[in-house]
Amino acid sequence: MSSYWQKLVPPDFEVPARLEGDGFHLRMLTIDDLDKDYEAVMTSADRLKGALSPTSSWPEGLTREDDLIDLGWHQREFRLRRSFAYTVMAPDEAMCLGCCYIYPSMQEGYDADAYWWVRTSAVADGLDDRLGAAFRHWLQTAWPFRRVAFPGRDPASR
Repeated sequence: MSSYWQKLVPPDFEVPARLEGDGFHLRMLTIDDLDKDYEAVMTSADRLKGALSPTSSWPEGLTREDDLIDLGWHQREFRLRRSFAYTVMAPDEAMCLGCCYIYPSMQEGYDADAYWWVRTSAVADGLDDRLGAAFRHWLQTAWPFRRVAFPGRDPASR
């Protein structure tokens, strides 16, 4: 179990900048992604409510300003190496397809908690499964974590 305010990765670890996937790529989420991120979230709001945490009402009532604040927080945390938020973009960057998050785990025996979501319009083409498989593999092979929890995705993870 780690402390939320400590760095999530060792100082000498080079944080991956990008993950290439089948029909998507991941890169750091920044405030520059506001328009595309907000559109992806709002067009998927009904499906996203409770998806990252059963007790959360996010993104209910989310405004553009709220989203900008969230993106700024994610960007700052990434730079401080305390948590990592990646936007999932179409290959040509024309559309945000979702997001992936890596946070310190508060669960005993886990180094990190990982979450992902995809926009509703991309679910039917299997993006949720493709992204999930690629994200899990990336966390196992490119990151220094011994054990990652996937709350809401794996029965063993809360």
